[in-house]
Amino acid sequence: MKMSPTVRFVTICDLDGRVKHSGHRKGAKNLLSPSESRQSLKLAVSAWKVRSKLSRKIGKGRYVLAEYAKIKRITMPLGNKHLLYVTTSPGANHGAIISKIVRLRQ
Repeated sequence: MKMSPTVRFVTICDLDGRVKHSGHRKGAKNLLSPSESRQSLKLAVSAWKVRSKLSRKIGKGRYVLAEYAKIKRITMPLGNKHLLYVTTSPGANHGAIISKIVRLRQ
């Protein structure tokens, strides 16, 4: 959250979609209900698993960016067993945020 004021929500989950850590920026309005948020997270995890099946041919995934009218969503691996799920405001400089996350992971 400290890397950019445009970061709204950060979650670390395992590859079964179980939340290990989650944080929400104070003052950021939830756009999804808790149930919809869990569903969105599970869909992101499921899509990551499908893409990972192709990694032998195309290489290991670094991140996925989904851009919507009201948010951007960044999904990145944390090791082999966890994913980082970050949502930002639509005007966020996602390239800078991704670069900062990569540097933190190293």
